[in-house]
Amino acid sequence: MDWLQAIVLGLVQGLTEFLPVSSSGHLAIFRALLGTEPSEDLVFEVAVHAATALATIVVFRKEIARLLRGLFRFSYNDETDYVAKLCVSMIPVFIVGVFFKDAVEAAFGSLYVVGAALLITAALLAFSDWKSSGTANGALGPAGNGSPARNGISFGQAFATGIGQALAVIPGLSRSGTTISTGLICGVKRESMAQFSFLMVLVPILGESFLDIVGGDLGASSVDIAPLLLGFVSAFLSGLFACKAMVALVRRAKLKWFGLYCAIAGLAVLLFLA
Repeated sequence: MDWLQAIVLGLVQGLTEFLPVSSSGHLAIFRALLGTEPSEDLVFEVAVHAATALATIVVFRKEIARLLRGLFRFSYNDETDYVAKLCVSMIPVFIVGVFFKDAVEAAFGSLYVVGAALLITAALLAFSDWKSSGTANGALGPAGNGSPARNGISFGQAFATGIGQALAVIPGLSRSGTTISTGLICGVKRESMAQFSFLMVLVPILGESFLDIVGGDLGASSVDIAPLLLGFVSAFLSGLFACKAMVALVRRAKLKWFGLYCAIAGLAVLLFLA
């Protein structure tokens, strides 16, 4: 992988990580277009995902600082409630990472999977837009009686969103699109879902990066340090822009237009392969 390929792939990762169009699917497509080896890109993908996680931390630094301050009050408050729900949302992706990692990594080599998953993403975005148009008061409480859940999301909705994140390890199935759509379908307000969706992925991504470093995978990579650094910086800067833009878009824009893009991209991939 040369420096230009690294910059392009970093830009693709940063821009598509937060938009509901599947960063992993677009990386697979651009890998094929640029002619890079999939075996090279596993470590590169970890690096650019870590860069977008860092971008998330920067964008939500005030919210993260508030949550940490709340945790150290050693009482059950709004902050500890929110963190507890974030932890619940991570359970499904932890199970997938521990028991199904090999099967998921095998799927990353297939553009047929990418094309089909992009069509599923399109359907999810369109359906969630239609379903959420009738949501006025946000997440319902545990009894489903119309009272708002604490922090705008219940534990059940957090777990359901986590299932969406676990399924989104499939390339082409957008993580942000799947988690936001799942939350909206479950009745979570757009304003609450955007932030929760981006924060819930931080620990899994940073944890995967840490395990790869500890396990020596970075040292075994055939990618030179310069392309890795360029890809990291490229993904971080573009991620900063995309994260801020996506928060605003989720609150105001119709997700079905992203669904239309995913449908066109998915069909284009499948037609090309055919």
